[in-house]
Amino acid sequence: MTALFAYQTALLLRSQRWLPPLLLYAVFVAVGVQPGQPVLDSLGYTAAALVPVTAWLVRICANQEPSAARDVAAAATGAPRVHLAALLTALAGAGSLGAVAVAVVTLVSRASSADNSVAVPRLDAGAAGLLGAAVCVLTGAAVGALCTRPLLHGRGWSLAATALLTLLALVGDGSPAKEAVTGLVTGSRTGAVPLGLLPPVAALLIAGTVVALVCALTTWRGPAGGTS
Repeated sequence: MTALFAYQTALLLRSQRWLPPLLLYAVFVAVGVQPGQPVLDSLGYTAAALVPVTAWLVRICANQEPSAARDVAAAATGAPRVHLAALLTALAGAGSLGAVAVAVVTLVSRASSADNSVAVPRLDAGAAGLLGAAVCVLTGAAVGALCTRPLLHGRGWSLAATALLTLLALVGDGSPAKEAVTGLVTGSRTGAVPLGLLPPVAALLIAGTVVALVCALTTWRGPAGGTS
């Protein structure tokens, strides 16, 4: 898995397909987060933007490898392991991006509640922001994995499904991403830092189940490629 992960990471970096989602995220954060805003509000926005970005990165990594190279790798190590390495590459990239964004936003934001009446510990806020970002990355990874091969090969259907599921992940009741972002925004109003473990655990279980499912399906659906 280490070699496959390094191979998928090298493919992603050389392809420069990571630039559009990176720029999209940078625009989201630059527009939605201004220095001096309440820290928990800003961290909630920063985390929420990771859902579509992670889903996009997953679709890129799942389809970036040429079909012939994918067939060779699948023959040597197994199609599920190859697909898992691609998903882990996307997850690592989105997680790194989110961690950097959370650190920067925590430093430049105002360490207080929305009405400036309650001080919010910056370190606690950063920890809550990291948890929220992790939840949104895991949720976005589940969305992306469901909306690309081996379940969906057609680009049109894949894009439409990704957009719909991303929206549901952000606004749907019971979504771990929505719960994490809502917790940060609500905490900004009261000054209480949310550090609940239920959304991270739920997101981890959902993402793990989805990844296990799609990796297993690569065995009988075949490695046919698509476009990101």
